[in-house]
Amino acid sequence: MPMHAPGGCNACKRYGPGMPDPIYFRAAAIAQVLLLLLIPLELLLASGARLRAEYDTHDTLANVGVSVGSVFFWGILSWLFFGGVTLAYTHRLFDIPFTWWSFLLVFALDDCRYYWWHRIGHRSRWFWASHGVHHSSQHFNLSTNLRQSWTSEFSGLVLLNVPLAWIGFHPAAIALAFSVNLLYQFWIHTETIDKMPRWFEWLLNTPSHHRVHHGSNPRYLDSNYAGVFMIWDRLFGSFVPEQADEPVRYGLVKNLGTFNPVRIALHEYVAMARDLLRSDLTWKHRLGYFFGPPGWRHDGRHATTEALRADEAHRRGVPVAADAGGATSDRLAAASS
Repeated sequence: MPMHAPGGCNACKRYGPGMPDPIYFRAAAIAQVLLLLLIPLELLLASGARLRAEYDTHDTLANVGVSVGSVFFWGILSWLFFGGVTLAYTHRLFDIPFTWWSFLLVFALDDCRYYWWHRIGHRSRWFWASHGVHHSSQHFNLSTNLRQSWTSEFSGLVLLNVPLAWIGFHPAAIALAFSVNLLYQFWIHTETIDKMPRWFEWLLNTPSHHRVHHGSNPRYLDSNYAGVFMIWDRLFGSFVPEQADEPVRYGLVKNLGTFNPVRIALHEYVAMARDLLRSDLTWKHRLGYFFGPPGWRHDGRHATTEALRADEAHRRGVPVAADAGGATSDRLAAASS
């Protein structure tokens, strides 16, 4: 049965069989506002020691400042997303109606797309320059959600949305699926919740899994990229569980030491430009600094995940552990600056 608001076939005729009724976007917007209200609630309860959550005033205000810029640039650059998927949709293979089953399907497919978007964003410095902004806080609470990239559309990874539109999912359906995905991820940015039931931890992303993802510990780097379904990390070898004997250290391997929203949003682009403009580099070296893994260096003194894990293993006198998913450094962009 088509997922339309009251109005049945009239709504279908008005919006087209593949387009969600705008009521779903209004519902998502209301849900977003309600979730944002949880930030001051968590802050208030944490200040009274009623739950575990660490807030720093400067850090929280920096998150808000970065969020303002993120919303502003999304408004300017969102045409890159909608333009790409709309063009693909005009050449679609099928006409997929918007129904409950098609939404579940596009939601699952978009979650897989998100996994690869996220993983690429950690494995190549150009993409990490955009995504690393979200990992730059040394705290982990609901306000961390606000620290988002200013350049995510500009980076080029929006092209990963094109195949879904080309198959036949309406651009608005894709946007709605991604919106629901991001709404789900809001609650996992917290230390308040320890572990969910075992079946839940196996199937879905949780605060425990996402704390690991935000960790700068060598053991935790490059892991748990999932948006909603942890099946992708388990399937593609990037799942790492949270260990009780190793608390998560949040932030970058080399932290920024600033609460300036502009510096937070653009720091890695500045560091990348500094590397690229060096006079002693070949073009191959420059390509390495641009597209190579964060932490890559032309002189071989790499600060990649493998290098950090090898150093950690040597310090502990234990064998080097295999890299999660074969990925290279994620939180290491600052280490190459």
